[in-house]
Amino acid sequence: MGNYKSRPKSSCSRELLQKILENYALLEEKLQEDLHWEDVEDCTDTQRICCDGTTDQLVNLLSSENYVERIDNDMTLMHLCCLSSVGVKNGEAEEKKDNEVDIRKVISQAPCFLQLMRSSCDKSHQKVGVQDNEGNKVEPDAYRQYMKMHTSKEIKDQIRLLLQKGADPSIISINGFSPLHLASYKGDVDLVRLFLEKCNYLDHTGAGSLTALHISCLAGHLEVTQALAQRGANIEARDAVSFSPLHIACLFGNESVVEYLLSRGVDVNIAGSVGDRPLHLAATYGYYKIVQMLLKKGAKVRLQDEEGNTALHCCVGNGHFGILNLLLQPQYRTDAHVTNVYHDTPLHVACYQGWFECAKALLTYGGSSLLLKENLWGETALHAACTGGQCIDLVDYLLTQDATFVNYQSPDGHTPLHSACYHGHTRIVQLLLSHGADINLTAHDRFFIYEKKEEQTPLMWAYDRGHDDIANFLKHFRRPGLCEDYARGDYLSGFDTSYFPIPSPIGKLRTMIQEKIDVLHLRSVLPPDLHLSLSEIENLENIGSGSFGKVYKGKYNDKIVAVKRYRANMSYGKSDVEMFCREVSVLGSLDSPYIVKFVGACLHDPSQFAIVTEFVPGGSLFSTLHEQKRSIDTITRFNIAIDVAKGMHYLHTLPQPIIHRDLNSHNILLNNECHARVADFGESRFVRNICEENMTKQPGNLRWMAPEVFTQCTRYSIKADVFSFGLCLWELLASELPFAHLKPAAAAADMAYKHSRPPLDLAFPVEVSVLLEKAWHKVPEERPDFSQIIEDLETLCKSQKYTLQDGSDHLHPHHHHLHACCSTCSAGSPTGSTTPPDASQHTNSELSGHVTALRTRWEQEASRGQTAFKSSHPTIEELRSRMNNNGYVEGNTYQYRIAPVFSKHRKSLLQNY
Repeated sequence: MGNYKSRPKSSCSRELLQKILENYALLEEKLQEDLHWEDVEDCTDTQRICCDGTTDQLVNLLSSENYVERIDNDMTLMHLCCLSSVGVKNGEAEEKKDNEVDIRKVISQAPCFLQLMRSSCDKSHQKVGVQDNEGNKVEPDAYRQYMKMHTSKEIKDQIRLLLQKGADPSIISINGFSPLHLASYKGDVDLVRLFLEKCNYLDHTGAGSLTALHISCLAGHLEVTQALAQRGANIEARDAVSFSPLHIACLFGNESVVEYLLSRGVDVNIAGSVGDRPLHLAATYGYYKIVQMLLKKGAKVRLQDEEGNTALHCCVGNGHFGILNLLLQPQYRTDAHVTNVYHDTPLHVACYQGWFECAKALLTYGGSSLLLKENLWGETALHAACTGGQCIDLVDYLLTQDATFVNYQSPDGHTPLHSACYHGHTRIVQLLLSHGADINLTAHDRFFIYEKKEEQTPLMWAYDRGHDDIANFLKHFRRPGLCEDYARGDYLSGFDTSYFPIPSPIGKLRTMIQEKIDVLHLRSVLPPDLHLSLSEIENLENIGSGSFGKVYKGKYNDKIVAVKRYRANMSYGKSDVEMFCREVSVLGSLDSPYIVKFVGACLHDPSQFAIVTEFVPGGSLFSTLHEQKRSIDTITRFNIAIDVAKGMHYLHTLPQPIIHRDLNSHNILLNNECHARVADFGESRFVRNICEENMTKQPGNLRWMAPEVFTQCTRYSIKADVFSFGLCLWELLASELPFAHLKPAAAAADMAYKHSRPPLDLAFPVEVSVLLEKAWHKVPEERPDFSQIIEDLETLCKSQKYTLQDGSDHLHPHHHHLHACCSTCSAGSPTGSTTPPDASQHTNSELSGHVTALRTRWEQEASRGQTAFKSSHPTIEELRSRMNNNGYVEGNTYQYRIAPVFSKHRKSLLQNY
């Protein structure tokens, strides 16, 4: 920042050259405008004859007075004669018999002339069914137009007649071009020579101070250039930007014209308005043969323009590696250390533009001392590569050089990391950090001498420029090996941190603009029947809240619905509007019995953004297990897991798969029959590939987060959902919160960096343990798909049913459905009673007996296993009492790993399985 902010993205010479090119393009448009004049219908008879008549007709009409006639744009009769010769040059089009006409060739050579012809002709000339040489039928109008085209001889005769009458070939039109200019631009050498016979002043200038020789060099017509030069045209004439014909020929890459001008002895080092030589122009645009010709004729490589640029600066600015090698040959005595007015060496220019091969060649030629040369802004070659951000391989190469210092500070203190952060090059920031870049080095404005200097870290530079992703990355970055507790920034530091990733003003403005675009797009794609208003929903009742806003229960179209209202604001760098739009777009595309049903959305008023879904009366799985602590039998638990797995399988197998990214027990809803629905798609997104890059970092709840998501990775797949499902399955079967003794971030860090997992004691069947270990495997590719998970769970559920049937033959027939849910079925009861709907028909003792009969051998073993486990290990309350500030439990604890008394036996079981 400070003085560093004034670094221009391009040099003055590059901007001037761009404007010069635009000026020449404008001049060519004007030339084309004169050549394509079409308003023939408003012409006089004399003017029309010059367009499409014969010499005899012109003789009859031409007088000593009308030979000076002009049309509206000041073009003379001689201009009009030049128009009629469009496409008829160098004698290529001769008179042919009517049945030998190659219409396709004439049309391709003179499209402008065929559009020009507007006059009527004798209908007796119309011929029907004429064919060209390829047998293609030619329409009568096209044939008639061809028949009106003058031969080269006719045109010359008309022009000779006009010249004899005293017509001046140097008169210019409103656009600034004479007949000689037009003929030179078209390349009609015969017409040019005819003009030269009567033209006393060959170097008369038109628009842009261009002479006829300038124009022929621009168009690349060698014969016209030769004719003009041999007649005496000034081969070093200057146009409005002091460019000579050689400059123009080099600028547009006309090799044959350059070769001829050099053979005429033109000054090869002639300077333009800002000191730019022909070699500068040829090197800038990569004309290798022209550079060779100029060097052979004595062009000097070390000559500089007024901005101090040599041909080396010019060629590396556009990455012309072949020309660079040519200029670096010893006979040209090139200086790779030469600097321009910005103190940029050619290596600086190559690094700013990201030309890897050019930078390597310059370092080989100029030596490693080039790496530490500073420009006017105190930037070395590494700074320049990080500022440009065009080539990460170039940055990596520079970091491997002995003389390069990753933490090199310029006079104002900014490092290469500052440069990369300021310009928003995320991958280069990551590369610099991996090579040891220090995020704590500060920069300051070196021109504030009498005031206190504000020290600015790379984090502040990124924040100031609105690069919030880099700012968050730097905040959370901790160099591996410096801290043994695996802490990662403010995730584990409680509320003691002095920084919160609140978006910068620029970043916030960008987000607000993007939000408006997202909402407008959503309004256009969402079907009209899904557009709702809060006024249409009756009896709104608050039933919950979250970071996004509040959840209400209401009535819409005689159905009970849930209304999730969003707050349209910014919160810790993530926009609620972004999440709202994402959730609506995802829900609107889903239709599955295992996904919460989408009813509609309120989109028109930002203060009333809301999502309306079906109301699932049983509440969340989290509430059922940990708040209400309801008793759920084994079969029901498996059925819940199967429902969730089917919902996730549906999401992952859509034509455009959806990754949930926030699967946890809070987002699994249960109905009165204990069937599960997957909900809350605020963090979900569509994926184009099975494993997509540039995914959001750390979305969702940390306690259920996959390791690859937690570790700041932006490349993860749908297998992250499988990991979260594994934790939900363990939670469902164990009725315990995963890593309940740890804070969420500490639990995620344990799973990511210590590879800890919830315990699998002997109470779990081997099949369950195998499934869980596969689901939360540390390698995402080793985790199963949900189709395999569904198959395994259904097999387990059947085995549990068989076990239940073998031990419960005495059950009353009416009680066979009790396995669906013993207590959760009453979730919709106002009293909260755990009695099933039909329990009134039975006594408490009968119900108790049936519940006991429904308990499986696994549940009984689990009860015994938990007792043994708790007797030899600390309780959760004891663990929490020993928790440190970062959420870790101090002392030698099992960290929720498999208990030692079970480890050996468990391993043997798993191996045998």
